[in-house]
Amino acid sequence: MKEEKPVAEMKRVEVEIFGEVYRLRTEDPNGLAKLVRMVDSTMKSIAQNTRTFAGSRIAVLAALKIAEDYVQLKKDYDELIQLLDENK
Repeated sequence: MKEEKPVAEMKRVEVEIFGEVYRLRTEDPNGLAKLVRMVDSTMKSIAQNTRTFAGSRIAVLAALKIAEDYVQLKKDYDELIQLLDENK
């Protein structure tokens, strides 16, 4: 018989990203806070460096920047794993 893992308790939190308030549910408020700071910071940086004031456009540009960073980190990680495998 398969033992069920206890479901983590979801907590409701209110966060602000780029001046907008969002009510979210999370198992990890501290982890969510880190993500919120990253997204908010990226959006503010993009807003300072572009000519658009549209929040939705800034959000898309921020998403692209975060995705670009992720892809680069994934590539670096894969290369590191490959080097480690070669040196075994």
